[in-house]
Amino acid sequence: MEIELVAAGLKFPEGPIAMADGSIVLVEIQRGTLSRVAPDGTISVVAELGGGPNGAAIGPDGAVYVCNNGGFEWHEEGGLTIPGHLPQDYRGGSIQRVDLATGAVTTLYSDCDGRPLKGPNDIVFDRQGGFWFSDLGKSTRDHKEYGALYYALPDGSKITRARSQLLSPNGVGLSPDETVLYAAETLTGRLWAYEIAAPGTLAPPAASFLPGRVVATLPGYQLLDSLAVEASGKICVATILNGGITAFDPGGAIEHFPFPDPIVTNICFGGPDLRTAWITASGTGRLFKVRWPRPGLKLNFNA
Repeated sequence: MEIELVAAGLKFPEGPIAMADGSIVLVEIQRGTLSRVAPDGTISVVAELGGGPNGAAIGPDGAVYVCNNGGFEWHEEGGLTIPGHLPQDYRGGSIQRVDLATGAVTTLYSDCDGRPLKGPNDIVFDRQGGFWFSDLGKSTRDHKEYGALYYALPDGSKITRARSQLLSPNGVGLSPDETVLYAAETLTGRLWAYEIAAPGTLAPPAASFLPGRVVATLPGYQLLDSLAVEASGKICVATILNGGITAFDPGGAIEHFPFPDPIVTNICFGGPDLRTAWITASGTGRLFKVRWPRPGLKLNFNA
């Protein structure tokens, strides 16, 4: 697989979106911005978001919806930028809407049923125009908060908590038929599947102590980040430490595609045949492009 460098000097890029004009819109978590990378690698700021903008997706209205995790402490080690615990200026997490034409930012959600969002992380829209998102939770030197999975509407009118008390839920994606929600669990290197009973509603778990169904757990110490789904149904999850993309078959088989950064955080698909993949190599602040062996799943909305 030939890896092409598209852009460098990004401040912990994440949440890439392949746009119709060939550019990539992504977040720079450390910089606190929604940014655009042109095909020639030129970087421009679309909007100043503050906090820690993370996952991003185009909604049915053509706007970008951003999971803002509230920010991190940052560390530099061995040439890598590494996120840490919550920062001193942390004010909570939120879901933000960005108008691409004007850069105007609106905060849609900062809590659910009176409980504040902690660290919204990744997002995916379903065919009905609502969106699933993960909340990773936040950590300090002394404790780690649980995360959760949510479903919300893009007009700001409704947010529900679908699963709570989860350990570091990160990447989220839908199966091609939208009957399954996938969620990657960072700290365990485990990919979970949740059956969808109706739009915005997960089926009850098989047992109270099982949040969902395990697809597979990576061996050794590997951390999982955000994800994208292939047209075939394979789930491509960014993998940290063993830096690259791990493609999970829904039946549990895995294959790994290495990239030159131990902190690979996300992947998106685009191009006419959806076989062009863009990968955020966040530790080194780079955006890569490759020809993927299989086409990605066409998202429900784009701009």
